[in-house]
Parts: sequence; C-alpha cells; structure tokens
Amino acid sequence: MSGAPGHGLAGVADAGAFLARLVRFDPSTVVRLRPVDGAGRTALWARLPWEVLVVRTVAGHAPGDVTVTAADLLARLESADAALPARRDDRWRWPLPPVASRPVEEVPVGELRRIAEAAAGALRSAAAHGVGGRAVGQRMLRDALLDHVAMVVTPDEASGEPVEVSQRLVQGVVRMGFLGPADAAGAVQVRVAGRWVGLIGPYGAAWSRKVSELAIQPRKDHPKV
Repeated sequence: MSGAPGHGLAGVADAGAFLARLVRFDPSTVVRLRPVDGAGRTALWARLPWEVLVVRTVAGHAPGDVTVTAADLLARLESADAALPARRDDRWRWPLPPVASRPVEEVPVGELRRIAEAAAGALRSAAAHGVGGRAVGQRMLRDALLDHVAMVVTPDEASGEPVEVSQRLVQGVVRMGFLGPADAAGAVQVRVAGRWVGLIGPYGAAWSRKVSELAIQPRKDHPKV
C-alpha cells in the first residue's frame, strides 16, 4: 500500500536468525521493535514460553515502538518485503527492564553451556526414571528445573549482595543462540537493573525478574514500558 511504513531493518540475517528461533518455540509469539536513539539500530524484544525476555539489537531503524508477530516479520524479511507487518501492539503485555544496569560478574561461555547441558540431562533422567522412585509430570519437572538457581555470583564490592541466576536465564541465552557457535570462547556478563537480572551474551541478552515476580496479570489498559 502506498505510504505504508517500512520495518526499517537492515540487519536481515541477524534479525532473521532471532525471529526463526522465536517462531520455533512459539509460532504465535510477538516481537517488539524499539529504535535505539542515535545508533541507527533497533532492539528486538520478545518473551520466551518460559517467562524470560530476550533481546537482540540489529542494524536499521524501526518506524517507532511497534509490536508485530514474529512469523509475519520473518516472512517479510525472507521475501525482501520492506513493509511493516500489521501492528499487534495490544498483544505486548510485559514491562521491560530499566535501561540503566550495572555489571556484576563475567561467566565463561563454556560454563553456561555446561550448566545448560547438565540441566537437560537431569530433565531426561527424571522424565525416564522419576524422582525418588515416583513418576512426575513433564510440565512439573520442567518448571521446577527452570526455577532452579543455576549459579550465584557476588559483586566485587564488599557490600554487594549475591545475585541469583535462574536456569530460565541460562536456557534463554543458550537456546536463543546468543553464545555463538558451539566451539566459541568468550564470556557472558551478568548484569542487574533494579529487580531484574540479565545475562548479556555476544549475540543477545536474556532478562528475568525474581520468580515470585514473574506472574503479571495483563490489563487491557496496560501501557508499554
């Protein structure tokens, strides 16, 4: 349609990789595009099925703070169609972490992969053999595993409080491909922003609040944050 806004994304390969993973986890999921002021880049935000927010910043400038379905945007990128898909702003119902954050610690990429693989092994074993000899539902097992504190990091400052990193966050950066190739080295930064904890990898970040704060009751008038 003449005059219709474009999506503005130039980092098609990066955005496509991010969107493809989102659609694989949930074909109906939405993605929120937020231009990064003065940077000529756009932050793509989404919520994974296990209640973690993920973000990847790509080249290009979206036409504003807009929400569309990930599948629709992926289809536009794959067909080299520059038009913005139909807006679904009413479907975004989650707050975002504050922009300002502070670093706490750096964790080797290999350590996060090890933690994720150990969790996957524990889930397979529990599903096959039960827990304490008792069969447990797959959903209950998964949720208990995701709520598990995968590691605790302590800031260098003597007064800094330990920061708990849940398995939800670890699975977020690993399963979204934010650590890069399997043989890649490097580190992931643990950061804190208010009540949020984030893992910032080489190719994207995952953020989560405390497990007790994750249940957000959406309201029709809930504003974007």
